[in-house]
Amino acid sequence: VQLQASGGGSVQTGGSLRLSCAASGFSLNGYAACWFRQAPGKEREGVSCESQSDGSPYYLYSVKGRFTLSRDNAKNTVYLQMDDLKPEDTAVYYCAAREEEGRSGSYYAFGYGMDYWGKGTLVTVSS
Repeated sequence: VQLQASGGGSVQTGGSLRLSCAASGFSLNGYAACWFRQAPGKEREGVSCESQSDGSPYYLYSVKGRFTLSRDNAKNTVYLQMDDLKPEDTAVYYCAAREEEGRSGSYYAFGYGMDYWGKGTLVTVSS
């Protein structure tokens, strides 16, 4: 059972990247799926979370309008499309999943009690 994150890299300001998080050994259907990030010297923060109880994903205020979380249930994969990247987006990005409890995405974005975590993928944005 694992989550495998990929898609990180180095881009210039204004560039785009798409992160992928592939689940194996379990189905993401029935799980809230989240992306977190941790920049050097900073605490981890919830970037985006999708709860199947919500109508739309939660987004961290600083990424709203630039990042989009999506799922492909057939591929058992969650994505984070990141557009108009800024240097302050530089961080290690992690995906995580938690079995649905009927809570909102904003709740899961705190990161408490996640059942599975993927290894991080580094995103570096240069000015």
